[in-house]
Amino acid sequence: MADGTAAARRFLDAAIGLVERVRDEEADTVAAAGKLVADTVVDGGRLFAFGAGHSSLAAQDLVYRAGGLALMNLLAVPGAVGVDVLPATLGSALERVDGLATAVLDSSPLRAGDLLIVISLSGRNALPVEMARHARTLGVKVVGVTSVAYATATTSRHSSGTFLKDHCDLVLDSKIGVGDAELTHDAVPAPFAPASTVVTSALLQAVMATAATDLADRGVQPPLLRSGNVDGGLDWNDHVFREYGDRIFYLH
Repeated sequence: MADGTAAARRFLDAAIGLVERVRDEEADTVAAAGKLVADTVVDGGRLFAFGAGHSSLAAQDLVYRAGGLALMNLLAVPGAVGVDVLPATLGSALERVDGLATAVLDSSPLRAGDLLIVISLSGRNALPVEMARHARTLGVKVVGVTSVAYATATTSRHSSGTFLKDHCDLVLDSKIGVGDAELTHDAVPAPFAPASTVVTSALLQAVMATAATDLADRGVQPPLLRSGNVDGGLDWNDHVFREYGDRIFYLH
């Protein structure tokens, strides 16, 4: 029991340390990303988030979320969102397919003036690289969330030889180490305890908090959702949906 408690504490300490590091080292970029989100809302643009595999968890955490911006939509690539596809390894294989991101974007509601958040821990696979690259050719602003360390420790899997970070208007560095495992043990042959989901979600929620505050400071009421499990929450959300329905795509 003592060893288990120690391991839990070590992991939580590691995750807290990473969150504190992004708080301190990414503060200016978080502020800039929050402003970009707020600018998009004010200018009539739409908000989208994309991530493949486990990176999709942080993207989904932004969508239809109590306390979150109602305008954030999930850009889904069939078979690559989460691990619900069988076999689960198919999702990883799809991330390496050239041309898939272009087909998805060209079939999506994204248009010039919108904002797309692309989340990829490694930033090396064809899907996120092409997603960011093609989105910008469409006039879409791109915020990338990745571990910049991968660009020096791994090779790109995109035909251009580039990484996600090379095709973004802003890059948020999650500071996650290559391999995404925070703990080791003498009797365990592989590192374990990934922290990327915790850190990336915290980083993106910091951006959303910044955007909401920025909007309020401009005299614009942020289009925030309330919990449907508190009195009045559903009525509030219905009002937001009616006002911003033309920019919300998860209702149709």
